[in-house]
Amino acid sequence: MAFTIAPPVEPMLAKLTDALPPGDGWLFEPKWDGFRAIVFKDGDEVYIQSRDLKPFNRYFPDVEEILRASLPPRVVVDGEIVIATPGGLDFDALQLRIHPAASRVQKLAAEMPASFVAFDLLAEGDADLCGVPLSVRRERLSRALASVAGRVHVTPCSRDRAVAAEWFEHFEGAGLDGVIAKHESLTYQPGKRAMVKVKHVRTADCVVAGFRWHKNGPGTLIGSLLLGLFDADGRLHHVGVTSSFPMAERRRLASELQPLRENALDAHPWREWARMMDGHQRMPGMQSRWSAGKDLSWEPLRIERVCEVKYDHLQGDRFRHAAVFLRWRTDKAPADCRYDQLEVVAPAELNELFGT
Repeated sequence: MAFTIAPPVEPMLAKLTDALPPGDGWLFEPKWDGFRAIVFKDGDEVYIQSRDLKPFNRYFPDVEEILRASLPPRVVVDGEIVIATPGGLDFDALQLRIHPAASRVQKLAAEMPASFVAFDLLAEGDADLCGVPLSVRRERLSRALASVAGRVHVTPCSRDRAVAAEWFEHFEGAGLDGVIAKHESLTYQPGKRAMVKVKHVRTADCVVAGFRWHKNGPGTLIGSLLLGLFDADGRLHHVGVTSSFPMAERRRLASELQPLRENALDAHPWREWARMMDGHQRMPGMQSRWSAGKDLSWEPLRIERVCEVKYDHLQGDRFRHAAVFLRWRTDKAPADCRYDQLEVVAPAELNELFGT
């Protein structure tokens, strides 16, 4: 293979802010909720690299096929692998692809094929474009991929803040994760947080139903708190974790939560977590292909404490990312921590975004 730029290449990253950056010269794009991927193509050779610099081809043979057929002969393209459904982007379906059995991957690829959304051009032909401004790279990307169709897309891009605000609000229901802002003068900087991302932020009151010890201090340092919400039938579901604590606070929490550990498992709604789940209730502690080798043991707490957390959005019935601890809610009863407090965003049609 004679790629213009040899893999692996660390993807350029974004830093989180709470608003679009001020000033002129910004290019705005939707933030896709999928798997980041850098694609290297030379003739019929296609190599798909994941965000953590590992090969992705075996998990997305359908994407490899469409990229081989759609991309120009010799390019390096940065983008996102997504699975689009009538209800929006499906991150759960993407996760299922990371499976050790090739037959399973092929079956899933046939049932629910993935797509690729391109948003940067690192090389074209013999030209390494990492050192040229984004405005040039974006123009060349649009020209190079002008004829792509089907499941290969070029992400929409606009200088108009009103358009970016519309993407932020309207297309959340389609599974988009927010808005990315990149200055037109930006060179491609592998591994650097040189872009800006604005994400949806909301708060929720959650039951603290247990915790995990910190890897550097089992028995003395809290690693994360396990969060729960009640559904309409009174079942407590595991919806995520919060782990954003300074080391001193981890130690203090270990002491503060100690009384709640006494007899906690006797009437705990997750005491049966180690048994096969019935598919109707999410509980912590189950191994998966994503957690292989990790210590998922947890300590139950009596269902008495409530905390307020900040989260970006739901993925199905749980928080998509780790929530951020805000404060304890001593004024709130655990039974009041229900799903119905969460804002539900109406679905939006992804094809509106691509203008098709």
